[in-house]
Amino acid sequence: MAVPGPLLTPLANDNERAFSAPLSGNEVVLPHPSNDGAGGRLSGASSPPSEPTPLIPPSKQGSLLWRVRGMIRTVRPTQWVKNLFVLAPVVFAKHLTHPSIITSALGAFGIFCLLAGAVYTMNDIVDAEADRVHPVKRFRPIASGQVPIAVAKAMAVALVLISLGGALLGPGKFVAVVVAYFALNLAYSFGLKKIAYLDVGCIALGFVLRVLAGGFATKTPLSGFMVACTALLALFLGFGKRRHEIASSTAGKQRAALEAYSPRILNVALGMTGLATVATYLAYTLDHDTQRFFDNPWLWATTIHPLFGLTRFLQLVAGRPKAESPTQEILRDVPFILNLVIWVAEVIFIVYRLRPT
Repeated sequence: MAVPGPLLTPLANDNERAFSAPLSGNEVVLPHPSNDGAGGRLSGASSPPSEPTPLIPPSKQGSLLWRVRGMIRTVRPTQWVKNLFVLAPVVFAKHLTHPSIITSALGAFGIFCLLAGAVYTMNDIVDAEADRVHPVKRFRPIASGQVPIAVAKAMAVALVLISLGGALLGPGKFVAVVVAYFALNLAYSFGLKKIAYLDVGCIALGFVLRVLAGGFATKTPLSGFMVACTALLALFLGFGKRRHEIASSTAGKQRAALEAYSPRILNVALGMTGLATVATYLAYTLDHDTQRFFDNPWLWATTIHPLFGLTRFLQLVAGRPKAESPTQEILRDVPFILNLVIWVAEVIFIVYRLRPT
């Protein structure tokens, strides 16, 4: 278990700069008037349109700003949305308007964002060779050389020290979960990611630890339904990502574990975890204790949104084979984002009735 599409669409990305533009159907090659006989290109009767001036000029390759931008991309700020799971216990405990609890929750969220940045950096260091053979991942800053390995290692160490130091300001159970999360990701990066199916289990456990961290940081009781739903959803997303990856012709070179995955088994796993996720959420909304706590029997009506979200994710897995990751595509997909926003609004309206208790 990476925000709608690029905001500055006129900007060309790294992939676009890596290839020259082919001739289109209405173009012809004529002898160039110069003495060397080189060919020229004419497009109809008019010259090709000039490229729009970018709002944010690209940094010069090799400059300090160019490398800083690469460092920012390496820590994947767009992927930090996953750490919103840290805030889930606070939302469903009706604590959104308690300033001290919100402060603790936001602090925990920030710590997990920094730690996630360190984990992404370590993963890219370990995967640099494999990423260079991927049609999209080869443009990642570390794989492409935009961020040198030595700089990336220093980034990872600094982010780990800052995040663990910040965690020490919280309750003991929160510190234990943060350390467990970091240890899990170390094990994943340096070994467990090579074991099929166990790698997805590690990803799911990471999401569960986020939820536990949010509860421990704010001393908020956790629902078994919430933990179970988080685990199932993370398994679903992880299996979907693997299903998307094995469709690539270079799957074995990208990730060692992919060769051991079976498309048929992944399809079954996706169906089972998807249905189990929706069923668990529905059971939570219909639970007598849940309805009594919220003093509202209508939370079950929001189940349509998780169902739509999971279905849309499956469509992206099957329909965008050239994307880097379906979990990133959903954060750029307008229907998915719109559905998510409506779901959050409905949950807050039903849980709080626009007036916290």
